[in-house]
Amino acid sequence: MRYTGSCLCGAARFSFDHSAPEAAACHCGMCRKQSGGIVISIQVPADALDIQARDTIKIYKSSQWGERAFCSTCGSSLWYRLVAPGPQHGTYYVNMGTLNDTSGITLTHELFIDDKPEAYALEGDHQRITGAEFFAMIDTSKATYDQDER
Repeated sequence: MRYTGSCLCGAARFSFDHSAPEAAACHCGMCRKQSGGIVISIQVPADALDIQARDTIKIYKSSQWGERAFCSTCGSSLWYRLVAPGPQHGTYYVNMGTLNDTSGITLTHELFIDDKPEAYALEGDHQRITGAEFFAMIDTSKATYDQDER
C-alpha cells in the first residue's frame, strides 16, 4: 500500500510503500519532550521514504544516534531517523499522526517501557521493550549516551 503524509500546513510531504506496517509507541524522554506526549511511529527503510518539499524540512540532531525532522513553517514533528552505525542505520520512524490514512497499521510494540509515565497505559498484547533492550537492538556500542538523553 502507498502511504502519504504531511505536516499540518502541508508544506512538507512524503510517501512510502509498505505492505504490512507495524507501529511502535515510544516513551523515551526525548520523544515525550519533542511531541508533548507519546510518539507512535512506523518504521520505514532508509531508501523507501520519498520526501517532497525538502526546503521546509529542518533536521535537529537530538542525540549521537538519532535526528528528528520537523516542518520549519508550522513546527509539525515528522520523523525520527536513526544515524547510529549498524544494521538499522538510516531507518526512518515516521510519526503516525502525519499520515493521511492509517489503514492496515498495527501497534506491535512499545519502546522505553521503563520510562513510561504512570498516567497512562496502552492496551493490547504487544511487545514491550526497555531502553537497554532498544539500545542493544540498534547497536549503540560506538555511541555514548547518558540517562538524560533518553
